Amino acid sequence: MSDSLIFAIGLVLIIEGIGPMLFPNRWRSYMQKLAGQNGSELRMLGGVMVVIGLMILWYLQ
Repeated sequence: MSDSLIFAIGLVLIIEGIGPMLFPNRWRSYMQKLAGQNGSELRMLGGVMVVIGLMILWYLQ
């Protein structure tokens, strides 16, 4: 279990790091737009991401 969790965290860090590494200006612009969203829109985005992640994990199991 702990190996899988560490593996998953490593993958998240790699995927999240690709944007700022390859496209720093676009990434900064995207983050500024995201920071300007209201709380309910961010909550909806987070919920959609969680559901997609759960669906991927369910599919892989």
